[in-house]
Amino acid sequence: MYRPLGALALLALSTSALAQTAPQAAPAPAPATAPNAAELNAKLAAPLPADQAAMKAHVLFLASDAMKGREAGSPEFDIAAQYVAAQFYAAGLRPGGDQGGYLQTVPLVSYKAASKGDFVWTGRGPVQPLVFGEDYVPAANGAKAETSVSAPVVFVGYGIDAPQYGQDDYRGVDVRGKIVAYFGGSPARFGGEERAFFGSGGTKAAIAQAKGAVGVITLESPRSAKVRTFAKLADSYATPRMTWANLDGTGKVDAPGAPSLGTVSMVGAAKLFAGAKTPWSKVVKQADSDNAKFKAVALVGTLTVATKTSFVPAASSNVVGMIPGSDPVVGKQVVVLSAHLDHIGITKPIKGDALNNGALDNAIGIASLIEEAKRFTASGQGPKRTIMFLAVTGEEMGLVGSDYFTNHPTVPLTSIVADVNLDMPILTYKFEDMVVFGAERSTIGPIVQKAVAAIGVGLSPDPMPEEGIFVRSDHFRFVQKGIPSVFLWPGQKGPGKAAVAYFMANNYHKPSDDLTQPIMWDQGVRFVDANYRIAREIADGAQRPVWNTGDYFWTLYKGPMAPTGTGN
Repeated sequence: MYRPLGALALLALSTSALAQTAPQAAPAPAPATAPNAAELNAKLAAPLPADQAAMKAHVLFLASDAMKGREAGSPEFDIAAQYVAAQFYAAGLRPGGDQGGYLQTVPLVSYKAASKGDFVWTGRGPVQPLVFGEDYVPAANGAKAETSVSAPVVFVGYGIDAPQYGQDDYRGVDVRGKIVAYFGGSPARFGGEERAFFGSGGTKAAIAQAKGAVGVITLESPRSAKVRTFAKLADSYATPRMTWANLDGTGKVDAPGAPSLGTVSMVGAAKLFAGAKTPWSKVVKQADSDNAKFKAVALVGTLTVATKTSFVPAASSNVVGMIPGSDPVVGKQVVVLSAHLDHIGITKPIKGDALNNGALDNAIGIASLIEEAKRFTASGQGPKRTIMFLAVTGEEMGLVGSDYFTNHPTVPLTSIVADVNLDMPILTYKFEDMVVFGAERSTIGPIVQKAVAAIGVGLSPDPMPEEGIFVRSDHFRFVQKGIPSVFLWPGQKGPGKAAVAYFMANNYHKPSDDLTQPIMWDQGVRFVDANYRIAREIADGAQRPVWNTGDYFWTLYKGPMAPTGTGN
């Protein structure tokens, strides 16, 4: 799934980092039911009912050591994709990928900084070449091999324009043809989902591009320095990133017209602010606050930046299966059920183990998707709307596979009416409620309320709104196309809170996310049941889902909206 929001939002180095955040949970005691080795072996050998065994079988294969963590672009991911395609075939799904098959090829490109770059500041005094690692760290530009920009610099606070919060960091300045400098993150007073959205580097760069800027730089702040020192940032400046590739071999980025040029340290920023109307010392003091308010400042001088980026092509696949709609009127409308197939591969060892199996993140989500497909075809009742089962690649790299799909859909984009996403359901406890992120934003809300009630649980509000999870998994790529979407999780009532905290502290994005966890397969079956009921109701409903009146993401992305007065 995602990386911690705190570091990501503060550093804001990514141009597309919506997927990577996780709740910051303190370590919790291990569940009393955690098995020792002998208990585990006995548990593995114990027979299960057929529906539970089927789910476990999928996870046993996908989260096995042989899959080496299913990293997008790896041979092992390709094997996992072929496995899912075979399971879709066995479930009776029609192929929905390229050239009559189940796979949609996703061209990838890995890119990284190919040099330390040059940053030169020409202010009132002598020309000042800035120093790599002390004053600046360059950013790779996924859209170009060589980037060269020379322009005045304007400081714009957080770099946010959010009228609904009365926040316009660009007020009073014209940034056309200029470089904008801003801090990462966003004010704490923003709602959790909007705070995460506006805190992302991609959102900030897109706003800057829309305002006419020709480049962006992120400024180190006292708060970001506590999360990651500038020295550590410099050490990792050439770490490769991945995105999907354009036809010319360059990568898709959020704002190619206003590329991220790099990060400037507090020491470097002091040089840029020399002679400015607002001194850097005042800005730094303001920045050490959750709800800092800044005034835009035109800096006195010109920044000249030259960077180089290297590219290495790669490839991966989404897996697409379909159940055609049976209704002559709405049959061509498509309900997408999505889950990501990839995980993080092999990383630095933890207690001698470097292989990240990704059992709960997200082999069990894929297992749920497969088993849900089998429920549809076994029901003998074709859905009125078409159902698409979509296993995507590259979620861990920044929602890359789902972004590629929504920009290169295998069905007309206008035909897609909803997405229901499964990502990392933590099924180590008997869940007493469910959380459906985004349910309150559209008419999918009453549908999920009815579905979870049918399995004997209630629908709870987001237990961690500060994390902004709604904007950080694959369903958000559909939201960005105006499509009402939701993301399901077991809730945190009863034993749920401790179980989720334990997983996040001890197993999330670690080699221990494997089959040694006390996964409750009967809860997996319940989870599939709830998701099936939601999908069935959307597919067979009289009306397609629409956004509730005035919802922020409808306002932003212009999807179908409920008539005035009917939304929540």
